[in-house]
Amino acid sequence: MSNINLIIEERAANIGKFMVGRLLPFRQKRMVGPFIYIDHMGPVKLSERDNFDVLPHPHIGLSTLTFLFEGSIMHRDTLGNEVEIKPGAVNWMTAGKGIVHSERTPDYLRHSDKMMHGLQIWVALPKALEQMEPEFFHINQEQIPTWEEGDLQFKLIAGEAFGRKSSVPVYSKLFMLEIKSSTKQVVNIGQHLYGESGLYILEGSIVHDENVFESKQMLVAKDSTLCAFTMMPNSTIYIFGGEAFPEERFIDWNFVSTSKELIEEAKHKWKTQTFPKIKGDEAAFIPYPSLHKK
Repeated sequence: MSNINLIIEERAANIGKFMVGRLLPFRQKRMVGPFIYIDHMGPVKLSERDNFDVLPHPHIGLSTLTFLFEGSIMHRDTLGNEVEIKPGAVNWMTAGKGIVHSERTPDYLRHSDKMMHGLQIWVALPKALEQMEPEFFHINQEQIPTWEEGDLQFKLIAGEAFGRKSSVPVYSKLFMLEIKSSTKQVVNIGQHLYGESGLYILEGSIVHDENVFESKQMLVAKDSTLCAFTMMPNSTIYIFGGEAFPEERFIDWNFVSTSKELIEEAKHKWKTQTFPKIKGDEAAFIPYPSLHKK
């Protein structure tokens, strides 16, 4: 009997100038563990006339995790951080009671051809920490635990698994793993996981119960402790999940909370532009979408 509970295909979503592949939330599965939002950006080639410019916008009640495969993004926020995100590093921003940030192509790349490819992820905060003070951490590639088992290469991007702990300062019991395989390999890692788990195929394919699953598919497991499958040569997958929260989460635009009242307060603050401003990026902003559906 298959351990796959749900198969989610990437769905096209517009985030301004860019189309992305939306994985979460999904109508039949709003969250996997504390993971509430996952977008696959690219791969897309940008010309010297095109740049990645996500204007200042707010968040509450979540942490954002940006992980690039190719390209570069300049992150700026209302805490005063200005950090270039490069492939392999982890950008971890905890919004808590409220933060504003922008994501742009760095100045030195704006007049040249470049690539953009990566994952944008939101992790909901535990109810008790939804109103915490905002924080920001940038974790370099060298700080992320990596190891090999045979022809499998592992990277623990965030959380805890395999008796290891990532340097990313998460606030709930979770894991996000990268696994690469250059050859056909059987993978049986269920004993190292917990809670809910999802498996996203970035490239290549996997086989489970004689079924082949290809890139741009996400599989949600019925039971994380039974996670066994075969990776085909030159495949890269991401496994993420953890312990689910007992309370429902509401999403409205960029706001996540257990409280609709807190979301309404955040919406009002953004519409009236009473959130803090980003130093050096004060002029432009993304308006709250008037036709946004809850």
